[in-house]
Amino acid sequence: MNHRISRRTGALTTTLGAALLVGATALPAAAAPTAAVQCTSATAGLAEKLTKDITAALANRQGTVALGVYDRSTGTTCTLNGTTAFDSASTVKVTVLATLLWDAKKTNRYLTDTEADLAKAMITASDNDATSTLWKQLGVAKIQGFLTAAGMTKTVPGADGYWGLTQENVEDEQKLLKLITAKNTVLSDNSRAYMLKLMGQVVADQRWGTPAGAPSSVAVHVKNGWLQRSTHGWRVHSLGTFDGAGHDYMISVLTQDNSTMDYGVTTIQNVAKAVHKALVPATPGVTRYTPTDSPREAFVAVPPRG
Repeated sequence: MNHRISRRTGALTTTLGAALLVGATALPAAAAPTAAVQCTSATAGLAEKLTKDITAALANRQGTVALGVYDRSTGTTCTLNGTTAFDSASTVKVTVLATLLWDAKKTNRYLTDTEADLAKAMITASDNDATSTLWKQLGVAKIQGFLTAAGMTKTVPGADGYWGLTQENVEDEQKLLKLITAKNTVLSDNSRAYMLKLMGQVVADQRWGTPAGAPSSVAVHVKNGWLQRSTHGWRVHSLGTFDGAGHDYMISVLTQDNSTMDYGVTTIQNVAKAVHKALVPATPGVTRYTPTDSPREAFVAVPPRG
């Protein structure tokens, strides 16, 4: 039996009244990838600690995992399966917003009130209808134009309006997060601040994933994505940027072949906790972020729209 994805889920969407149908039964989780976590750092001992701790976090976890970590303050980078392609699900919404702002910058205009409302709904509540409207307005040519400007050469926009099937990898997502978090010629300072503001206002039950274990001393900005299909089970992804306590870092984790959504969330949060703890060791009186709400199940049937 097939279902449509709910517009509230952040998983996928309908375009021009046509729904993408996906199989409801997930395949058994595949074996964990054999690639090794690789870290480098300008800070003595940090690369070794992160390599060890991330590897331990992934021990005995099933599924396919790709991750990227970058901390400007310590010159630290970690990667695993950086070029492996995944269906983007709702993480592509960050790219959609970046494209909208990049395109507006070219004509030196502000977003309209309607565009601002759509952007807010798309990022903070992962609204699929808002995303479909902006995707259609921009068109694949402009999306591709931004990807080229951003150097995201391996990201392929989803065909026929199916933005949730955009192909992405960790290397390109880390490039995007770097653009959002530091001055550059692609996105204006105002655009970057706006993107971070919205990613910092994501609704409570969608703030799982990379924020898990972040200390209270850092600001959290996040966008997640989740989607089940008949092949590769659940895709569950999380993009996060974090700044404060003398650190400026970002984490991208993309996963698939998860037996359930919650299983993928746990895998991501295991990695995130290890990264936060290594980069920003706890001091007395510092609390760490623990998601308090279980993620909503994204795979539900809804009646056709439009």
